[in-house]
Amino acid sequence: MNVDDLVAIDVHTHAEVSSKGHSSLDEDLHDASSAYFKVEGKRKPTLEETAAYYRERKMAAVIFTVDAESATGTAPVPNEEVAEAAAANADVLIPFASIDPFRGKAGVRQARRLVEEYGVRGFKFHPSIQGFFPNDRAIAYDLYEVIEETGTIALFHTGQTGIGAGVPGGGGIRLKYSNPLHVDDVAADFPHLKIILAHPSFPWQDEALAVATHKPGVHIDLSGWSPKYFPPQLVQYANTLLKDKVLFGSDFPVLTPDRWLADFDKLTIKDEVKPKILKENAARLLGLTTP
Repeated sequence: MNVDDLVAIDVHTHAEVSSKGHSSLDEDLHDASSAYFKVEGKRKPTLEETAAYYRERKMAAVIFTVDAESATGTAPVPNEEVAEAAAANADVLIPFASIDPFRGKAGVRQARRLVEEYGVRGFKFHPSIQGFFPNDRAIAYDLYEVIEETGTIALFHTGQTGIGAGVPGGGGIRLKYSNPLHVDDVAADFPHLKIILAHPSFPWQDEALAVATHKPGVHIDLSGWSPKYFPPQLVQYANTLLKDKVLFGSDFPVLTPDRWLADFDKLTIKDEVKPKILKENAARLLGLTTP
C-alpha cells in the first residue's frame, strides 16, 4: 500500500455479505438499519466491489465483519474471507476481524491465528449487538491480552446504534453496553493496547472525549454520522487536544465516504488538522508509516 498516493484512509467499513451471499445481520435488522441511515447506493457490496469502490477514489479502507452469533444466532461473514480479500486487494483494503467474546478460549485461539496466519491488524467489537460490557474481565479480557500482545487494534462501537433502531424493543439490543466509560477500564487495565472508540458517542460524547484525552492509547473515529451533525465539543477537541487522535471513518456502506467528505468540508476544521484526520493519524496508528 502506497500511503503517499492515498487521499484518505477510512478506518470503519463493513463487510456486509460473504461470497456465498450470506449476511451477518438478519433481514429485519438489516432493513431497519437501511431505513435509519437512509442508505444511498448498494447496501450489500461484495468485498471485491468495496475494493474497487475505494480504489476508484484513491482511498484505503479498514474492513471487518461483526461476529455476534451468540446474541443473534446469525453467523458472521467469515473473518478469513475478509482477510483473504484484503490480501488480494492490499493496495486499498486493510483487514480487521471480529470475534464474539462469548466464544471463550476458542475465540482467543482464533484471534491469534488470524493475526499470525492472515495478517489481521485489528478487531472490531460491538458491545450492544454482542451483548457484553467491554470491561467484563471474565468474558473479554483474554481476547484483549492477545490483541495487546500482537500489537493489533481493538475498535469498539460506542454510543447509540442504528442497528435495531425502529424495530420493536430495538430488536433486543441494549444501548447500555456501549458507554465509552466501560472502555476506560480496558484502557487502564491494558495500558499498551491500541484502542479506537467508534463514532460520535451519543449520548456519551463528553465521556468519550474524556477517555481519549486521558488515556494515550485511545483514539476516536468519526464514522456513522454525517459531520454536519457532530456535537460542537467533538469538533473543538478534534481541532485541538485530540488533533493527533481523531480518525476519518464513514461506516460504509450505510454512509458513503462521498457523503461524509462533502459534509466534512463544511466544518470549521483547521487546514493543518484536516490531513491528520483524513489520513496521517490512521496511517501512524495502523503502522503504515514510520512513527
